[in-house]
Parts: sequence; C-alpha cells; structure tokens
Amino acid sequence: MVGSGDAAAEIEKLYAAVPQIRNVFYVMGKIGEGTFSSVYLAIARLKSGEDMKFALKHLIPTSHPTRIAAELQCLTVAGGDDNVMGVKYCFRKNDHVVIVMPYLEHECFVDILHSLSFQEAKEYIFNLFKALKRIHYYGILHRDVKPSNFLYNRKLKQYALVDFGLAQGTPDTKIELLKVLHSKKQGSCVQSKLHTISGTIPVPREVVLPTSTKQSVKRHWSLSQINPGNSAKEGLLGGSTQRSVFGEKNFNVHSTASLEVTNAKSTKQPKTSDVASRKLAARKTVLAKNTSTGVVRKTASTCPASLTCDCYARDQVCSICLARTRQVAPRAGTPGFRAPEVLTKCPNQTTSIDMWSAGIIFLSLLSGRYHFFNAGDDMNALAQIMTIRGSQETIKAAKQFDKTVLCSKELPAKDLRTLCEGLRRVCMVPALGSEAELQKQRTSLQLKMIENQDGWFVEQTISPAEDIDKSLNCAPMTEGTVFKQYNMNGWDSVPDEAYHLLDRLLDMNPATRITAEEALLHPLFSDLI
Repeated sequence: MVGSGDAAAEIEKLYAAVPQIRNVFYVMGKIGEGTFSSVYLAIARLKSGEDMKFALKHLIPTSHPTRIAAELQCLTVAGGDDNVMGVKYCFRKNDHVVIVMPYLEHECFVDILHSLSFQEAKEYIFNLFKALKRIHYYGILHRDVKPSNFLYNRKLKQYALVDFGLAQGTPDTKIELLKVLHSKKQGSCVQSKLHTISGTIPVPREVVLPTSTKQSVKRHWSLSQINPGNSAKEGLLGGSTQRSVFGEKNFNVHSTASLEVTNAKSTKQPKTSDVASRKLAARKTVLAKNTSTGVVRKTASTCPASLTCDCYARDQVCSICLARTRQVAPRAGTPGFRAPEVLTKCPNQTTSIDMWSAGIIFLSLLSGRYHFFNAGDDMNALAQIMTIRGSQETIKAAKQFDKTVLCSKELPAKDLRTLCEGLRRVCMVPALGSEAELQKQRTSLQLKMIENQDGWFVEQTISPAEDIDKSLNCAPMTEGTVFKQYNMNGWDSVPDEAYHLLDRLLDMNPATRITAEEALLHPLFSDLI
C-alpha cells in the first residue's frame, strides 16, 4: 500500500469522486494502480456479521464510457466461474465508476517463479487455460494475458483472470457491448448503455459507517449491511470463492490529431524577402508534407500495388514505401506477450492471441526466466521470437495472413527443451549473498547464455558447470550436484508432453495454434482432468 499520508489523500479523493462508497465500505488503502484505474482494498460487514474484504477498482473519467460498460459486461456475463473474475457491485457518479470485486490475496509471479515445483507450474497453466476457455466461449479476446492479470493464491490454490479493460469481441461474441465497440455509430447510445449495465448490478443498502480506525470499524458495524444473498452465478451476488483484480492496464493510446498538429506547425516557414530563401523553404515544406501521415494517405491511392520496393537493406525509405497506406490493426497488450500476428498488424485477430500470451507465460515457467522477451519495439520483438521459432517458420506463418517477412539470414528453430533446461539450470544453482543479489546474478548469467552482443539468441544455451560456478561466485559443483538439489520439485524430469504443449502454444500460425479447449485435454494434464 502507499504511504500513510498519501493513502489518506487518495482515499479522500475516492470518497469525493463517488460519495456513496463511504456509506458502504471502509477503504483501507490503495493497493494497485494502472494507466486508467486505481485499485483499493476495502472491508464491509455482511448481514451474517462477517467482515469481508473487497477490491474497489476506480476507473478514472478518461476511460471511454462504452469501454467501461463493456468491461462490466464481460465481468457480469463471463465472470464468477472457472477462474474468471466476477463483480459484486458497481457504483457510479457522473464520469466516475467504481467496480467492486472480491479480494484475493495473491503472490507476485516473479517472487515465486524460482520456488514453484513443476506440479505447481502445471496446475497454474492448467487453470489459466480454464479461464481462457470460458472467456473464449463467450467470444471475448482478453488481449492482455500476463502473470499480473492472472492472480494466484499459492496457499489456497485459487486463481482469477482479471482486467478486461482491453477486451474485444469475436464476430460472434455474446457480449453485446463488445459489438458496440466495433460499430462505427456509437453516438447517443453510449451513456444509456452504461446506465443499463451498471443498473443490472445490485448496490447494497446504505449503512452507518465507522470512523477511520480499524477498531472502530469493528465496533460500529451494523448488521443491516451488505447481504450477499443466494445467486446461481458466483461473482454477482454470492459465492464463497474470493477473487480480486489488480492487473495494470496497457491502453496503447495514440493521438493522430496531435501528430497532425505537430506536423502542421513544423511546416510553417517565416516570411522572407529573399526569393531564393522562399524557394528553399517551399522545398523543405513539401518534403515535410510528403513524410506526414496525411500526405501518405492521400498519395496511396495513386501508388500502383504492383510496384516493387527497392529500399530493402538500404539506409533509406523509398517513395513507393512512403506512398503506401499505413495499415491500421489492433495492437493491444503488453510488450513481450504480443503474438506475431499482433506485431505484424494482422487485422483479423482471434482468440489465438491469448493462447500465444499463455505460451509465453508457460515458457517463463519452464525456463525460470521472466520477462522472457523484452524488446523496445514490435520489429525487435518479432526478431526475438524468430530466434526461438526460426526464420523459415516465421516467414511461412506470415504468408498465412498476407504478410511478408524478410530476414537477412536464416535462423534455425531452437530446441525448446534444451533452451528451457539451460536457462532453468542457472536458477537452480545456489549462490552466496542476498536473494536480491542472487536474482541479479541469475539474470546476468541468463543474458550471457542466450544473447550475444547483437542481441540474437545463440545456439549453445547450456554452459559448463564450472563456468556457472565461477560466474555466481560459489563453490565448484558437478552437474549431478546441481540437479540433485531440485529433484523433489520435479524439474529434473519434465516430461516431453510439456514441451510439446509449449510448441503448440507458440505456433507462429494462429490458424493452427492450440485452443484453450484443446489444451485442457492435452496429455500433460491427464492427472488434473
């Protein structure tokens, strides 16, 4: 939580924005923050006399009303079962909306990654597939699947897929407001739709709330407060399993209007009496306009599609490329988890993009490396993926969705077992010093193992044991000694089925990538079905 002084100020802002919150909940503090939302921990007393914790997600007014309403509808329709976050209540005043969800205390993925047994990792990914199967059944593309959006309580073995702020619908989605988001005419229905959705969520009766201390909260609770009641759908009114939402949002907002204004300002030239200077200024202006977004779109219609680009491998962008229309396609998600079809701006994206993201999580579980991919832009991200899956596979898959990928050299696909075992072996080696220092050493050594100075993954992923011992500054040990320490966790005998599933998840072709329903029936999970 934030500091005491800051916490009090944040809570007062929340109360001021949505006053009815004060009549129902005692807000303990702020526990999470995203681009367009903040999450608070609050408690309320039920009619049974039980104190229950809730997560209050405050969506700030910059979020589009239809987007907020769509997120709510995803939670109410698909949420509450199969590890998908449900919603208890919703409060709204003017442009401020607060979504109330059950609270689930959960572990940070990076903190437990190296201590998970193989069985725990298998259960984790299995339960993620259960959540994805449910939302995909309703025609929901989550578009931001990552560990921080899949809450995990290790002790209670509870899971929750959260944060539908970026969700989109499939053509046959069962979420009506996801259809609205694709419509060109949202118009006046936006506000009424939002009112309708928030009206379907029960609001608890107002009660006399306690003072600011926790002790006074317990003394002054009234038994006439929230009654969860009986409901056939967990996450709406009842249900015993507690879940919560703390996922950070990653809206990729890009204002073309501001870009055009900037370009327009940059083309203005000062008045000059010299004719030659005016001509030079005019030439610069034309050059600037030719590289602006507006002119590219305008000239695209005059550029024959049959013309072949001749600027490949040259330090310039030819006029043919400048004249082509920029393709607009969904590009949501978090760097490192975006599927190849997202990186290459494929316009027709399916639920398979969520399965790719799940595959990246599984890759981190098997390798012990997080974040596994960390590129600064889409093309470098695609290049990193290519070094694992191979250039030929990437080029072949790109053709399936009408894209052309050019690679300066052929890259063979990596053997996934060799790659993951080599990286995980570094995590298993004990070393002297604090856990923070150990983590720093592990990360440094992993980078040395999988990247050369050009940023490409190298063939040899397993270093000799003595090199690892020297790098980590620990006593020399043999290969057997290293793996013996972790025999009980199952990482010395990961079955082939795990890497077969990983290969299916990281299929470069979205059309043949494994679905959540298929993944749940994979032989790897024979003991969990």
